[in-house]
Amino acid sequence: MATVSARCLWLLLLWLGVLHSETQHNRVSMNDDLLLPYAKRHGSAHSHRHIRDCQSVVHGNVTYETWPSSQHGGAPLAESSVFVSDARGATQWAYGHMTTVHDPLRTLSVLEPGGPGGCGFNHRATVAETEEAAGCLFSQNAGFFNTSTGQCLGNIVSDGRLVRDSNGVQNAQFGIRKDGTLVLGYLSEEDVTDQGNPFVQLVSGVGWLLRKGQVYINQSIQAECDNTQETGSLNKFVNVVSGRTAIGHDADGKVVLFHVDGQTGVRGMSLWEVANFLKKNGVVNAINLDGGGSATFVVNSSLASYPSDHCKPDARWRCARAVSTILCVHPRHCHPRDCSGHGECLQGVCRCLEGWRGAGCEGLVCQPPACGAHGVCTSGGCVCDAGWSGHNCSEECMQGFYGDSCNQTCACANGGSCDPVHGRCTCRPGFHSDLCQQECPLGFHGASCSEECHCEDQCPCDPQTGSCTNPLREAVNLTLQRAGHCLARKMFTTWRQEEATEIQPYLTEQTWLIIAIGLSSLLLASLVVHLRRAFPASAGHGRISDRRDYSCVPLTDINKVSQPRKAGVEPDDSDSQDETWSLRSGGS
Repeated sequence: MATVSARCLWLLLLWLGVLHSETQHNRVSMNDDLLLPYAKRHGSAHSHRHIRDCQSVVHGNVTYETWPSSQHGGAPLAESSVFVSDARGATQWAYGHMTTVHDPLRTLSVLEPGGPGGCGFNHRATVAETEEAAGCLFSQNAGFFNTSTGQCLGNIVSDGRLVRDSNGVQNAQFGIRKDGTLVLGYLSEEDVTDQGNPFVQLVSGVGWLLRKGQVYINQSIQAECDNTQETGSLNKFVNVVSGRTAIGHDADGKVVLFHVDGQTGVRGMSLWEVANFLKKNGVVNAINLDGGGSATFVVNSSLASYPSDHCKPDARWRCARAVSTILCVHPRHCHPRDCSGHGECLQGVCRCLEGWRGAGCEGLVCQPPACGAHGVCTSGGCVCDAGWSGHNCSEECMQGFYGDSCNQTCACANGGSCDPVHGRCTCRPGFHSDLCQQECPLGFHGASCSEECHCEDQCPCDPQTGSCTNPLREAVNLTLQRAGHCLARKMFTTWRQEEATEIQPYLTEQTWLIIAIGLSSLLLASLVVHLRRAFPASAGHGRISDRRDYSCVPLTDINKVSQPRKAGVEPDDSDSQDETWSLRSGGS
């Protein structure tokens, strides 16, 4: 029985331990210790011009202070001390931390709640949660936020990235510019967005505590005043004791982070006490950050402060509040962390590649106007435009070269010159073609062979000068002679071929001569016959002469039939002749 009771008691204790652990793990802040500077809208009602015009003439027109930051490259990166102060007399003690950052440009960052993008989602996270993800050595809360919506307030730049622009709302600011310059005070919107030497870290507070080593709270109240806030007037916000955080720097340019535990109206420090404490410890310029239940200090992800907010669901405990931005002291980082892509980050220092310079390797060693009007600066020096050369791109390409860095060789023939940029040839008079390889054709001369010759009998002229006196060079004459000889031979050959192919006649010349003589003889004979007929002879013909127009033709020849003759009978010549006459007469 005793054994069973002991076992039950052990299980009960185990269950209570687990329940306590879960309850402790699930405890969250009730956000009950609120210390808000403004009741309605956050920020001063005054413009930057109003603040500039109303400040003391001692400060002229400058509404902020600048100081070169310390760039101590050795160890330690930062030193944190715990203090116990009797700021309010022996009956009231204040506990807190002061952390000195030796190389703020490379080891101090403003971080969004929960990491990059937290402000965009109105996210809130405890300092320990944000610090753990970033690997901070020391961290504390920073800027103000809307307790209802979680919206980040004021200007915020985180590691060179503009997270939020307050559009000129005037509250005290702390920032680090790209060259390491520390800036504290009131900034115009143009100051915040200036890209000549941009901010790499920037956070807004409420209340400028120290300016040039002097307490600046009264002037700050006048500059940042607005309507009353939830805890009373701005004067009460300044005078009430509470948990506080602040940031400033000393004469060496080291950044000082200040944190004091407290509870609004019960314990802690007023802003007057904070300002005097910082002044006593060598701080030159400082501003106030979010306080009250937001005041939190963390070392290596462990809570090192005593929060004032009660926890829920168990109000016997105190819980760290989920806040907005934090200040993080971390191992050295380069700005930007990738050294602008032109170097390597070694222990927070960018080792730039050849041709690049600057803390973030953002600038070229070669800077305009080093390359003049005909080149551009690169990491390798000047890169000249086509047609130009030299270390500063001030020299035109030498004759015969063109292109980028003048590394292309011209191909122009016959003394032609090329364009130094594109390499196009410009031919001497008497030549043409893309590479000036061809002489002007016969009958033309001059630049681009665009002019015609005007010699007598259309003779060719000199292709370069157009002179008709000595028109052709020896080589051209020889060429033309050879061409003429070749042409003549071809012509003679062609003629012989044409003669050989002509159709030969059927009769020779001698034959035609004989034929002509024969025809002439026949013509002559015919003429004689006709003449004889026209002039017949008159003697020796008797009766026949009277009938000279007739001839005697035997009947046997006419009929073509031979008649048989009777024996002893002789034909009668007279009858035959009469008969023949009669026949001829009748025929006539």
